[in-house]
Amino acid sequence: MFIYNLRLAWLSVRRNPILSVLMVGAIAIGIGVSTTTLTVYHLMSGNPIPDKSNQLYAVQLDSRSKEATSTDPPTQLNYRDAMALMHAHRATRQTADYITSLVVHPPRVEQKPFYAVARVALSDFFPMFEVPFQYGSPWEKADDESGAQVAVLSHDLNQKLFGGANSVGKSLQLGDRTFRIVGVLAPWSPTPKFYDLENNHFGDTEDLFIPFGLTVPMQLQSSGNTNCYGSAGDGTFTGFLNSECNWIQFWVELPTQADRDSYMQFLNSYVQEQKRVGRFPRPLDNRLQNVTEWLNFNHVVSDDSRALVALALLFLGVCMLNTIGLILAKFLRRSPEIGLRRALGARRSVLFRQYLVEVGIIGVAGGLGGLLLAWLGLWGVRNLISDGARIAHLDWLMVGAALLLALAASIAAGIYPAWRVIRMAPAAYLKVQ
Repeated sequence: MFIYNLRLAWLSVRRNPILSVLMVGAIAIGIGVSTTTLTVYHLMSGNPIPDKSNQLYAVQLDSRSKEATSTDPPTQLNYRDAMALMHAHRATRQTADYITSLVVHPPRVEQKPFYAVARVALSDFFPMFEVPFQYGSPWEKADDESGAQVAVLSHDLNQKLFGGANSVGKSLQLGDRTFRIVGVLAPWSPTPKFYDLENNHFGDTEDLFIPFGLTVPMQLQSSGNTNCYGSAGDGTFTGFLNSECNWIQFWVELPTQADRDSYMQFLNSYVQEQKRVGRFPRPLDNRLQNVTEWLNFNHVVSDDSRALVALALLFLGVCMLNTIGLILAKFLRRSPEIGLRRALGARRSVLFRQYLVEVGIIGVAGGLGGLLLAWLGLWGVRNLISDGARIAHLDWLMVGAALLLALAASIAAGIYPAWRVIRMAPAAYLKVQ
């Protein structure tokens, strides 16, 4: 029966090609606009690490001066506090990290030196954030503080320097120092880049990773955001490290609620101790925010994005209203045919199913057209905004959602016209015929 209804629907679509094209176009435009905005919103608001998002916590300590006006504590720590928390070892895993710039001297003489973005971190960074490795592994925990000159390369940098070959064990000159490569990442690009929302919510993964213990011996300056509350030091690197300048992100892994409560108690005790030596003049306001809370706190998905999604869905509703009018006009033109079929014994339910199959075909065609328009819209997003490739690509989930939305919208638009025509009395049309 379905194949029969499908054949009748196809013949009806071909009988009125202009009207059919108008209906398909109305659905396609609505689906294209809504899918474009929904795709961007979907990728921006996705959970970048669903398996552990409720176990990873960003640490905030309110080390600001009394004159600070914001009600929220800083999103980063200064060097002294980061080192104190790191040496306490109160979390299952922990990492203090920031970004810096280093000059890379390629092993091939034909390649010129270039600047690369390096993330200075603890070895726990990799298992905490489930970073995949293509070759090798992270450096050892002992390298975190010893200043060992070891490095982990990103997939892209390894491709650029070594053509994608296994480079573990090879040497690489960074600045005036020679590093030993201990690992190479597989392609890894969490969206949003939750572990560092200070510099770019949707930026690329860093080019390489080196131990946090190299901060002092190499006098590595942060290339990211730095906020100072009071003096920035005496102009020396040591003075900067001892200042109240915040430039280090600090994350901890706490598997259970009891672990979280215990760590929060530790943070409060630490700040109370620092208050006794004249630091932390503001009221106690330490925070631990998991990944989802951290994304919301940093407004990764803005209110403007939500408003655009709402407007796109409203636009889809307008397109569907136009489609209802076109479908109703088409079905009403076939009233004599419907009256004749009803007089010959066709049941209303049979006719209703046939017309829903017809609008379903129109909906699927509109959905395919909408996907093409969405692809063009996302192509524009990728070329108009920085890092657009991270948040403007169709995945299979959005493809399926677009087709289902088009089918559901078209059937919903066809219910009233189909119900309207099958309720009409056939007698008047029989007299005309």
